[in-house]
Amino acid sequence: MIIRTAALLGALASSAAAQANEVPPAKQIRAVRLARGTSVNVDGKLEEAVWAQATWIRDFVQRLPHEGAPPSDSMRLAILYDDDALYVGARMFSRDPSKIQAPLSRRDNPYQAEHLWVSFDSYHDRRTAYSFGVTASGVRFDWYHASDNQDVVDRGFDPVWEAKATIDGLGWTAEMRIPFSQLRFTDQPVQVWGFNVDHWNPATSEDVFWIAVPRNRTGWSSFMGELVGIEGIKPTRRLELMPYAAADSRLESDVAAADPFNGGANLGGRVGADLKMGLGPNITLDGTVNPDFGQVEADPAVVNLSAFEVFFDEKRPFFTEGSQLLRGSGPSYFYSRRIGASPACNAEGDFVDCPHNATILGAAKVTGRLATGMSLGALAAVTSRESARTYDTATSAFGRVEVAPPAGYGVVRLQQEFGASKSVVGVTLTTVQRDLDSLLVPTYSRHAYAGGADWVLRWDRGGYELRGWLGFSQLRGDTSDINRVQQSSVHYFQRPDAHDLTYDPARTTLTGSVGSMWFRKTKGIAGLRPQRCGTTR
Repeated sequence: MIIRTAALLGALASSAAAQANEVPPAKQIRAVRLARGTSVNVDGKLEEAVWAQATWIRDFVQRLPHEGAPPSDSMRLAILYDDDALYVGARMFSRDPSKIQAPLSRRDNPYQAEHLWVSFDSYHDRRTAYSFGVTASGVRFDWYHASDNQDVVDRGFDPVWEAKATIDGLGWTAEMRIPFSQLRFTDQPVQVWGFNVDHWNPATSEDVFWIAVPRNRTGWSSFMGELVGIEGIKPTRRLELMPYAAADSRLESDVAAADPFNGGANLGGRVGADLKMGLGPNITLDGTVNPDFGQVEADPAVVNLSAFEVFFDEKRPFFTEGSQLLRGSGPSYFYSRRIGASPACNAEGDFVDCPHNATILGAAKVTGRLATGMSLGALAAVTSRESARTYDTATSAFGRVEVAPPAGYGVVRLQQEFGASKSVVGVTLTTVQRDLDSLLVPTYSRHAYAGGADWVLRWDRGGYELRGWLGFSQLRGDTSDINRVQQSSVHYFQRPDAHDLTYDPARTTLTGSVGSMWFRKTKGIAGLRPQRCGTTR
């Protein structure tokens, strides 16, 4: 193992030295400021005279099917800007416009149509990027690259912007208006951003880029060219307040006539508010009081025949936006669906009305990225005490049984980038704190902690990587609760073949640890298979 590692490190050093002089200078596209009193009507037609003053780029190449070859049909693209927004104009030529595929679809579903998208590394960190696209039929799509990988995107990014497209006798044209308020960037008098373009033509099966990431490499932002010429813009101070009021009625079938908790309309109501505020140019504060999740898409129906919990995707906007800043490259220590989840209902009675979820009294989240390369994310939430209503038909008595305690949830992540290849080191810490009474002590842990450190060390523009993480978890509670956790299907400490585990029914704490590390080559031939290790005690 030592000999193999030494050989690999020697190959790494020689490869880096050999390629140091092979890195070409970055391509550049210049954005041109609109003169005062002029504007762009975003109709997809490129008819404004200002487009004649723009600087157009035409040097596009195929990535598929013939890597590095010129495209079958030429195209050109330019960028304008004013104090409020960027304007992207593009002309895609076609030898036979009748073959342009332009079906209509929903937003963020462009894959059956010919389309164009542009990507901005607005922090110029060579790791993250915002992407905006439009199909030949005018369907918009957008996503966020949280890492330096063309194929790994966050489709929950839904900014407010405009785009139009028009098919004509030469091919098709597109215009986009992207407000600076929808992008995050540093407060500098002169901006230099990473930039790239992708045009997919299903008629010819050609994927055409301004700068194509080699097919034997993994990356995106680290391969971008530069967008220059943007001067005198300021990050906007974002402030949004959205109060809401909602009412609902729940009609249930097959309800017993004597059920006192289902009396027809079952009316309900709620009020709350959401707040979004910019803390300087790079940090955003999100707050919510009794958030409204009434329009969130329902989970799919799942029949779970296993002994393990089903982990559903998070679809609540408050928790999805900026969630990439709360995740590292290692294990997932934070599962946001635990916040406000349905409580365990242990109440007994002839009729029982259990709460469908724990009420989120309030939550706050701070996310952003500093000019130093430091990314930060922090979230805190508080849920209320929940009770189930019971009814005894023999005595006609109503009662209440507590089924969920008040709880506080917290997660903090800090991540620092450094070096020319944008290596990353991060730390994460999560906690859950519950105020338990004697009835709920056997059901819930009083305190829970989890977290760890992770790293991605890169060389040769990301051609080589050393990845790894170290993590821990700890539960603190009553002996009956810790005993329940030890015997659950997640652990089965009591099984006879668990020679590396110790089952102790008198425990009041349960601690675990995990570790993993591997080295890989991300270009050319495949690298080493990951060498992993992990422990639990």
